[in-house]
Amino acid sequence: MPDGFDVAAFLGEFTELAEKKGFTRRVLCETAAGPVIAWERLEKEPPAYVSAGMHGDEPAGPLAALELLRAGVLDEGSWLICPALNPTGLTAGTRESAEGIDLNRDYLVRSSIEVRTHVAWMEGLPCPRLFVSLHEDWESTGFYFYEINLGEDRPDRAASILKAVEPWLPVEPATVIDEHDIRSAGWIYHVPEADAPKDWPEAIFLAKRGCPISFTFETPSANCMDLRAAAHVAAVKAALDFR
Repeated sequence: MPDGFDVAAFLGEFTELAEKKGFTRRVLCETAAGPVIAWERLEKEPPAYVSAGMHGDEPAGPLAALELLRAGVLDEGSWLICPALNPTGLTAGTRESAEGIDLNRDYLVRSSIEVRTHVAWMEGLPCPRLFVSLHEDWESTGFYFYEINLGEDRPDRAASILKAVEPWLPVEPATVIDEHDIRSAGWIYHVPEADAPKDWPEAIFLAKRGCPISFTFETPSANCMDLRAAAHVAAVKAALDFR
């Protein structure tokens, strides 16, 4: 990712759109590169939750979150959105925060202010009914995703997500991805436990809270930015539209 992701401009554009669509702004904490902001629109049903910008060298996720908002995908129902969880990393183009912390391994220990305040916010809200996390992978050549499922096993849902992404990105061909065996091409069916006991990612924190289904979507960083963002948008739509 090139240096110079403009966090202030991104958050300004996101704020303008989110407020027009009835979201409430919550500043979770301040960082040297700008605030960590969460957005809420709570109705009767439990919310769905979209997270992006956890790793600062993965900018397609924040751009996809903005496009989901712009395209009206998040216009109805209860929603939580955190579009840029790591402002200092996004500004520097680094995976970690300015303090050298991988935020997506900090959800048990909570050594970073970003994660401490994020967890406090989440624990004050209803547990999400669906969690979608937008990430990128510098080592992959295609799209893949992790699923953590506490409910009914639906291989057809996984297939529908992969099919939705086909116009933009190929499916990752590897049979072992980041030391995880795949269940089928592009699909890792992950147990609701962290790979390293103390290094909880956000998805494990939410599984422990009882979130019934989560998807971590991964696009290949070497591919075109527009295609990566579009693939994320298509995957989120497929996950939401599946019945």
